[in-house]
Amino acid sequence: MRLVRFVYSKKESYGVLKNERIIDLPSLFRLKGNNPPDCLENLITSGWKIEEIEKLIDEMSDEERRKVSLNEKNVTLKAPILSPPKIVCLGLNYRDHAEESGAEIPEEPIIFMKPRTSIIGPQEPVIRPSFVEKLDYEVELAIIIGKKGKNIPVSEASDFIFGYTVFNDVSARDIQFKDGQWTRGKSLDTFAPIGPCITTSTQIEDPNNLRLRTRVNGEVRQDSSTSRMIFNVYEVIHRLSRIMTLEPCDIIATGTPGGVAVFMKPEPRFLQPGDIVEVEIEKIGVLRNPIMGE
Repeated sequence: MRLVRFVYSKKESYGVLKNERIIDLPSLFRLKGNNPPDCLENLITSGWKIEEIEKLIDEMSDEERRKVSLNEKNVTLKAPILSPPKIVCLGLNYRDHAEESGAEIPEEPIIFMKPRTSIIGPQEPVIRPSFVEKLDYEVELAIIIGKKGKNIPVSEASDFIFGYTVFNDVSARDIQFKDGQWTRGKSLDTFAPIGPCITTSTQIEDPNNLRLRTRVNGEVRQDSSTSRMIFNVYEVIHRLSRIMTLEPCDIIATGTPGGVAVFMKPEPRFLQPGDIVEVEIEKIGVLRNPIMGE
């Protein structure tokens, strides 16, 4: 399933994106005599199994489908997760990105945090403040945690994953490199676009072999695969869970491949107001955001 949060007729809801239609899940639950969770985060934590929801959808009559479905063109998609317990991000988790930055290959995951106030959704603008000159993009596969876990073995890591989404780790390189640590330069408001949906783990056979790309004004800047990660999805969960308890709706951004603006040759090509950035991951979708000045 591809789960989305959306606004329709000034009302917020969530549902399943299928064949350019959105099945409004709260309406479907009520139609079937169930009390719906009030938001997508609560659906993840509610105990509803993906297979149970899929069964409800498959067993709908044509009349029921008409009652609970909307045309995708008539809704506004929003960030699928708005208030995660935490956003954990990895740095230098692709060999080619480490090499282009002149850094050594890390022996352990390099992590930093982003605040939830940096989250925006599809089509919402990334705001470049007046004091930022070196604005950059980073396409990343983000893991959405489905249940609480600590000291998770690699062999069991998949059991703790609810799904995956696209994440753009927007970065102010001038602040990042000035500080020598990454949190401030990556934590500004609007610096964590996510979406357009959460593709459930049941729909992605191998998260360690997904194509991911970045385009700026239609020009391909990054084109790689999650197979090139230094620490793959399951290793990331294992290693992070030794440090901190993972909780439902946590977002884990797994790092970016080579091709970021700051290391382009012969000179960097940073994002400017008016640019359109598209980050795309196979089986999930395209996350598009304009760049605006403050």
